[in-house]
This record gives sequence, structure tokens and C-alpha cells, in this order.
Amino acid sequence: MLFQDGTPAETLQDAAETAEAVSPTLDALQGLPARFTDGDITSADWIALWTDLGWPITKVLILIVAVLFLGGWLKRFVTSTCRRANVDETLARFFGNLSRYALLLLGGLAILSTFGVNTTSFAAVIAAAGFALGMALSGTLGNFASGIMLLIFRPFKVEDVVSAAGITGKVFEIGMFSTVFDTPDNRRIIVPNSSIYGDTIENVSFHDTRRVDVAVGTDYSADLDETRAVLTAAATAVEGRIADKDAVVYLGELGGSSIDWTVRVWANAADYWAVREQLTRDIKVALDAAGIGIPFPQRDIHIPDAIKVQVTNG
Repeated sequence: MLFQDGTPAETLQDAAETAEAVSPTLDALQGLPARFTDGDITSADWIALWTDLGWPITKVLILIVAVLFLGGWLKRFVTSTCRRANVDETLARFFGNLSRYALLLLGGLAILSTFGVNTTSFAAVIAAAGFALGMALSGTLGNFASGIMLLIFRPFKVEDVVSAAGITGKVFEIGMFSTVFDTPDNRRIIVPNSSIYGDTIENVSFHDTRRVDVAVGTDYSADLDETRAVLTAAATAVEGRIADKDAVVYLGELGGSSIDWTVRVWANAADYWAVREQLTRDIKVALDAAGIGIPFPQRDIHIPDAIKVQVTNG
């Protein structure tokens, strides 16, 4: 019953055949030291020694040298190819090292197979180890994959001002697992790449120019045409504005306490905050000079019936 399927029997038969094939070789090698000592060594012994021992060792050494040489060549080839394709230097070196180690692993398995070692079990062990490592490092691998996507698609680069993952700052470094930001108040923040790539990314400094918007509210009693003229004059004369693009004064809505306007000018990205501050100041000064007020929030309370107040002496 044990050998009806033939699998265990075939396994034992293969093992017996292997033992029979190896046994004469082992017997020949075991007798060599005695024949060397007695001086009875023959040319057949030399041939047997070379065939059974010398040539396998020489072949293994040749394979080791070849694998090491090919691994170094493959690393240089992959790295140079990535550089010619304008791949980031960090990513190019990573792919070069990865290809070298992969070739060394395959070469090691090939060398083991020359000795008759069954490499199928090694492949299973490597696959199981890779699966376990992937489960243990799932978060790290996610950051690594996101880092590769950031380096390939380049939604931002070093020195750009970016808003992502709830952080706004200048990009100092894009790493394989995290990105380093420097905030305007000179704080360094390190954010995992998966948090950045999985979120909305705003590249604030991508364009060379930016539009400056300043919202302002005026009194309802102020004349609309006069107010527009005052705001237009202040926006046109602001220092740092790009002269090629016209200033815009937009009447937004009739708010609960004021008439709401938006004043828009264009400025170079590097001058954005300076132009915004200057425009806000100039608008306030111009409205004050024209006698146009900027009202505080107001609320009217209407009481339909008279309230009777009764005072009693305690």
C-alpha cells in the first residue's frame, strides 16, 4: 500500500542510483592517499583525481569569477542606462545594485547545481522569506514604492515650496522612504512618502508668477463707481506688480455688513508676499483718503412686541 502511487519508490530508487554512481568515485579517492604514500600512484589515478576533484573545483572557481565579473558589469550598465534616461541618481544606483545582487543570487544557485544540489528547495525558501519580509515591511515597502513614484513622475523637486500631507514648506530632500521639508519658520519636518503620494500635492512654486488676491469690504453708503476707481488706482500703482497684466477689481457680493470686493494683481512668485502686503496697505490708505469706510460686522435685532419690565420691592 505504501508504494502503490510509485512516488516514494521512485525517490528511493533515485537515491540508490546516485549512491551507486558516487560510491566508485569515493572509493577511488579514499585509496589515493595510501598510493601517494607508497609511491604507487599511476597516470590513471591522476586522471581520476582531475576528473573527480580537480575539474569540479576549477569549474566552480571559473563560475564564481564569471558571476562576480558579470555582476559588476551589469551594475554599471544598468546605472549608466538610468542616468542616460534622466532617472534620479538615487534611483539609478538602487536599480544598479538590485540587478547585481539578483545576478549573484542566480549565479550562486547555478554553482550549487553543478554539485548536484537540488536548488528547488532554495527557491521555495527564498520565496517564503520574501513573502514574510514583505508582510513585515508592508508599510516600509509602501513608502519605498511611493518614493519611486515621486522620483519618476516628479510632481515637485528640491527647493520647491509644496503643500502636502498637511505640511507646507520648502523641499530639502526627496529620499527613498521619506521627504524632508523646511518650513517658513525654519523647522525641519520628515514626512513618509506614502503620506505625500496618497494625498493632494500643491506645488506652490511651480510657476514663475502668481496672482495676488486681496478681499476688502466697503460701506453700503459708498458709491460703487467711485469705490471701483479708488481700488483700481491703488492696484495699478502698487509696487512689484507685473505691468504686462492688468489689475482687476471684482465686485463679489452684497454681504451682510458690507459690499465685498476682490482686488487682483499679478506678481513674480518670489515677490508674492511682499506684493500682497503692499497691496493691502495701499488699499486701506486709498479708501481712507477717499472717505470710504470699511465697516465692522453689523447685526440688526428686531423685537416685535414691547417688553414690559416690572420692578418689585423685595
